[in-house]
Amino acid sequence: MFGFEEVETPDFGELKIIWLRLPSSSLLIHLIQHSNGELAPSSSIPVKDPSHIRLGHHLCFSISNLHSFHNTLKDKGIETFETTNGNIKRVFFYDPDGNELEVFASIEDSS
Repeated sequence: MFGFEEVETPDFGELKIIWLRLPSSSLLIHLIQHSNGELAPSSSIPVKDPSHIRLGHHLCFSISNLHSFHNTLKDKGIETFETTNGNIKRVFFYDPDGNELEVFASIEDSS
């Protein structure tokens, strides 16, 4: 309905995840289904731990220079969580309003 296209999604084991991207855009939405029926963590959790973002719904942006972007986040004192799945490197963080965000790049693009 909104024009999103499903794109290749890394294997996340037990989590059922679909990555959707707007054509000609770096904006993605990650839809996550938990098999155990638990609610996904959200920005309303008492301690905003970026390692929880990957388990809940969030906005994601594909970027070409992940290393530089990640360093900028660190320089600004923004807490992050980094992970690699297959050839995809991902960084999770919260914006100042508590929104959950992810940036990712292919490992060959992330330097």
